[in-house]
Amino acid sequence: MMISPPFFSELTRQRARAAARRFARDRNGAAAVEFAMVATPFFMLLFGILEIALVFFASAIIEDGVAEASRDIRTGQFQNSGLNEDDFRAAICQRIDVVADCGRLRVDVRTFDNFSSSQFGTPRGGNGDLDDSGFTFEPGDAGDVVVVRVFYDWPLLGPGFINGLSNLPGNRRLISSATAFRNEPFRED
Repeated sequence: MMISPPFFSELTRQRARAAARRFARDRNGAAAVEFAMVATPFFMLLFGILEIALVFFASAIIEDGVAEASRDIRTGQFQNSGLNEDDFRAAICQRIDVVADCGRLRVDVRTFDNFSSSQFGTPRGGNGDLDDSGFTFEPGDAGDVVVVRVFYDWPLLGPGFINGLSNLPGNRRLISSATAFRNEPFRED
């Protein structure tokens, strides 16, 4: 027969059970404890939603700025005025400066013979970053098919594990906007 030494006497066990019952019934500070358990996921969700909203807002503003600035190319006003890539970038920046830093803006304007030959993907380098080395600026002449692509490197505020928006290294999001059109039959001066 094995005799095990009593680590706790019966009285100690009863006191422990009574203390546990009192602790379970006590409601003082319960709201603070419950809030502490819920606060971290709640604030992570809240900041994630705000960051997603900022990215979509910036994307919409950039889309609109590119469409409006590209209209000057489509109508020939840009070509007839003798403007260059820096002027086109400034026209876009003027429309998006509410949300964007123009130093992060990359512009690619190309001319094609027809719409079916204007297919290409997002230019990525070997490290996953944006590779703008092949970008050109060709606004074209009357009747040309023109594709305007603009890329913006948006820095994300929250850690990448919160929202999963990052598609560039360094917790950044690549926002892109593109428009394709045939230049109107404008008169060249």
